[in-house]
Amino acid sequence: MARNVEIKARAAHFERQARLAQALADAPPESLSQEDVFFRCPSGRLKLRTFDNGRGELISYHRPDSTGPAECRYTVVPVDRPDLMRAALTEALGVWQVVRKTRAVCLAGQTRIHLDQVQGLGPFIELEVVLRPDQTPEQGAAIARKLMERLDIQDGDLVASAYADLLAEDTSEDAPPAAEPMTGRLGNRKAPTSEN
Repeated sequence: MARNVEIKARAAHFERQARLAQALADAPPESLSQEDVFFRCPSGRLKLRTFDNGRGELISYHRPDSTGPAECRYTVVPVDRPDLMRAALTEALGVWQVVRKTRAVCLAGQTRIHLDQVQGLGPFIELEVVLRPDQTPEQGAAIARKLMERLDIQDGDLVASAYADLLAEDTSEDAPPAAEPMTGRLGNRKAPTSEN
């Protein structure tokens, strides 16, 4: 499994923080539109991510709920027919939650900075420090903390839960929202692989 250390935070000053992230990035940001379908599973999380170019990724991951930098172990499998994959997994496991978002991805060294606008939740920032095989979670956490300072992310902005959990807390029914068309487009460059 691949590993990273990540944090998720509500973006208190989204436009300014987006400018700060772009200034730190090694290249211009890539804009994406994503739909994540979370399936019921006995261990960890399993979701099917669909892009608006018709491609998808099946992502399995394990991460503790934590407001601080936390290690995540994940596996990403490219999917050519996400519609058929969704049908099969829905029949076998059932859908738990659906998350739709637009995302700008800034790559800063070994860290993916995600500037997210999440439908039903608002603006967020995620940091994913992709660990090398020889790096410890503590080293990744130190990198994340330094970037938090540079992006003006305060400890009080951090959230422990995934977007799916936050959406589930806001609804009285244990069911995904009705399908809506996605907006935005996938850039010409290949989307950076991510479990979030």
